[in-house]
Amino acid sequence: MRNNNYIIKLVTAALMSAITCVVTMMVPIKIPFGNGGYIHPGDAFVLLSGIILGPVYGGFAAGIGSMMADLLSPYIMYAPATFIIKLLAALTASYSYRRLRKGSLLLAGALSGIIVTLGYLLCDSIFYGTFQTAIVAVPFNLLQNIMGIIIAMIILPLLIKVPQIRMMLKD
Repeated sequence: MRNNNYIIKLVTAALMSAITCVVTMMVPIKIPFGNGGYIHPGDAFVLLSGIILGPVYGGFAAGIGSMMADLLSPYIMYAPATFIIKLLAALTASYSYRRLRKGSLLLAGALSGIIVTLGYLLCDSIFYGTFQTAIVAVPFNLLQNIMGIIIAMIILPLLIKVPQIRMMLKD
């Protein structure tokens, strides 16, 4: 039975990674100024990956899925940073959801969102050589975080109905 749980978790991680990539690329809303980035609903699945799969599997699913979206888009230079930022965001979501305040998706999303916002602020500051250009994207990152939390709050209750997902949340 233990081996079966491992396979279920691995397959779910691969599926969450693929969904994160597709959803990130499927509905981009371009930011007209600043770094020229975009807002997307992919962060909902970064959050869900951490909550459902735990810190390791969830972190890698979120990091790989988000990085793949960058690799398949014009934002390839962000891929390494995205992998690290989204892995840390999912890891933070996992720990905060499971340990700080059991079951608080809002708290997990807020803490995860802080990681994403600060991570891209640092990344953009390095890429563009100026804090002023990087700071312009902060409100859009916050908006993306809020959108991700709302979407995750809608989807998680549906996913919890799946016995395998419920089992992973109890681990």
